[in-house]
Amino acid sequence: MSRLNRTDRPYDIVLFGATGFVGTLIAEYLAAHAPGELRWAIAGRSEAKLERLRDRLPGDARPGVLRADVSDPASVRELAAHARVVATTVGPYVTYGEELVAACAEAGTDYLDLCGESEFVDLMYVRHDARARETGARLVPACGFDSVPHDLGAYFTVQQLPEGVPLTVDGFVTVDASPSGGTFASTLGQMARMRQMAAAARDRARHEPRMVGRRAVAPTGAPRFAREVGAWALPMPTIDPQIVRRSARALERYGPDFRYRQYAAVRRLPVAVGGVAAFGTLVAAAQVPPARRWLSARLKPGEGPGPEKRAKSSFSLRFVGEGGGRRVFTEVSGGDPGYGETAKIVAESAMSLTFDDLPPTAGQVTPAVAMGDALIGRLRAAGIRFRVAAAR
Repeated sequence: MSRLNRTDRPYDIVLFGATGFVGTLIAEYLAAHAPGELRWAIAGRSEAKLERLRDRLPGDARPGVLRADVSDPASVRELAAHARVVATTVGPYVTYGEELVAACAEAGTDYLDLCGESEFVDLMYVRHDARARETGARLVPACGFDSVPHDLGAYFTVQQLPEGVPLTVDGFVTVDASPSGGTFASTLGQMARMRQMAAAARDRARHEPRMVGRRAVAPTGAPRFAREVGAWALPMPTIDPQIVRRSARALERYGPDFRYRQYAAVRRLPVAVGGVAAFGTLVAAAQVPPARRWLSARLKPGEGPGPEKRAKSSFSLRFVGEGGGRRVFTEVSGGDPGYGETAKIVAESAMSLTFDDLPPTAGQVTPAVAMGDALIGRLRAAGIRFRVAAAR
């Protein structure tokens, strides 16, 4: 399906789940920063809540209002048919997300989410990538802090290195922020579904085409003291390395043999040891339903850090890239990662899919493959920093 055939749809962008904690922040960002010609709408289960949200948006923004519910597949299909791009915050995605992915793949509608759930991403690839390729839909998961800064940061780092040679990139993540209830609940859910995650990954591997003449891997590194950044490096069991590896598989610029590893960077050894112990305890507790419910009740979905806390939050991703006799240090950094910057990233990604001259892609693709340089430019203009710290 030609993308030009979608220009007569009522809306360029529909934001699904707009009245949730992050959804509201995305709607506010679009109201404050979207160009006047953008035709957009907010969508969710309660029309009354959506209208109240619209009434308090900044400026003169008057987005459309669409009622849609994941338990009503017809309403989700209608939503997809009304938009060129759908951005969704409705999670946990493995529970609530598939109807919308299927509807967008069928309608040829571009889709993005802020999912960090590897099981969901793998399942959607197996079930809906082929149909999306037929209709021209770009399905772009992980368009929030998971995993745009990591994916585009690795992509930016690779661009500073020689072409046509083996490359390695290590990413070191430092975050000062608090989670929301939705993020915490999603994390606990993933920890409780490790067998299902592994099964979905194996199934995806059976369906993915094999690379010929090239290699791209993202192994789990071992804990170590990383002299290159002056911190203890702890492997991060997140979706980000998988997204980076998929970008490297798709783009020749990553070279014939590419390796990516990702770590949390911790300055003090006692904090590093305590973090590992706390994570292990949380994983163990997530396997026990009563313990998981008790933990979820400590921070309920819909709750999150207030404006004052978010204003003090920040993130820094430092990358060390090597190849062809060159070594480069780069950094991607910004403010509150989980909410302020995630809202910015989702909104700018949706506008990039709507307005920018992008590579011809379809099916399930990564942010770097779908939007690459165009999205880096947008995020830089919006205040997220991409810089080369040093090179030799």
